[in-house]
Amino acid sequence: MVDATESKTPHWRRKRYVMGAVSVLLGASGFGAVLCFHFPALLTMPELRAIYPLAYVRALLHMVLIGGFVLGALSLTLKPARGLGIAGIILVLAAVALGGSQVPVEGELESGPYFGLDWLLLNILGFSLLFIPLEKYFPLRPDQRVFRQRWRTDLAYFFVSHLFVQALTIMTMRPAMVLFDWARSPALHDWIGSQPALLQFFEILLLTDLVQYAVHRAFHHVPWLWRFHAVHHSAESMDWIAGSRLHLVDIAVTRALSYVPIYVLGFSEGPFFAYAAFVSIQATFIHANVRFTFGPLRYFLATPQYHHWHHAVEPVDKNFAVHLPILDKLFGTYYLPGKAWPKAYGLAGGNKMPRGYLAQFIQPLRRH
Repeated sequence: MVDATESKTPHWRRKRYVMGAVSVLLGASGFGAVLCFHFPALLTMPELRAIYPLAYVRALLHMVLIGGFVLGALSLTLKPARGLGIAGIILVLAAVALGGSQVPVEGELESGPYFGLDWLLLNILGFSLLFIPLEKYFPLRPDQRVFRQRWRTDLAYFFVSHLFVQALTIMTMRPAMVLFDWARSPALHDWIGSQPALLQFFEILLLTDLVQYAVHRAFHHVPWLWRFHAVHHSAESMDWIAGSRLHLVDIAVTRALSYVPIYVLGFSEGPFFAYAAFVSIQATFIHANVRFTFGPLRYFLATPQYHHWHHAVEPVDKNFAVHLPILDKLFGTYYLPGKAWPKAYGLAGGNKMPRGYLAQFIQPLRRH
């Protein structure tokens, strides 16, 4: 883990650390992808299996393995070896030993319980390629490194929320199906489904953000709910991966209630999946360490500057909307002072959250 003393370490050591860490990321991704080929029924999402262009997937896997090996080897040439470069090379060699980019698809593709390892790998690689360059070349805080304090804790949150996608889907969608099935109307579904897809998308955006605003505000003002949401606000550095720091109870309650209007009104699958992709990228981007203010657009759509003020130590309890700032204006919680950014993030009053994923998971469950 990189700490405050890193700035005092020699340049070659920081450079080796970055290359070694990227080598581990690529090696682990390549190894995980090879496992997905060996155990597709257990490790891959059924919704994605049918749309994978296997030739391109194999080509990408080949490049990932080469990149992991080369960066691991380079990290060893700078100074005497340390663990990251060696670990990256071992992961690459293990992936090659199991078949590498030419590994065959094995096993029956039957439906059943699964881990979303393919979903995790796609997201970690895609978001890394998108957001790390943005934060490097357009940083709000240039002195904040990619591997800043507590980055491994946030990576653990990212890992859990994407790997256990089936369990989270059941936790968040099944309550609406069971508790609100009585409210569904075939006639209403037909009318909603006949609307243009773009209109349905914006309707979903508005309805879910109304629910999320109410739930989000409740998590701030109801003491026992705040215990869970405080985990999210304990991040003292803002970047793309910090948005993953969410307690499972926080995720389950917010997503489950947000899904109710979508299920009851019967929106089409296309607009719903478009919204799911949009919110995945936007919810990540609004936490990013980037200096864009987006001009007049920031008054209509949540931006990093807008959401950073929600995470500010001072003032507190502002900007609860996830997508539409107009909701905060309507309910008196809007705060966006010109082009200014917060000076500090984290829990107000000097409160601290314990370090590590497991400690933070247990903390809200303890007797207070």
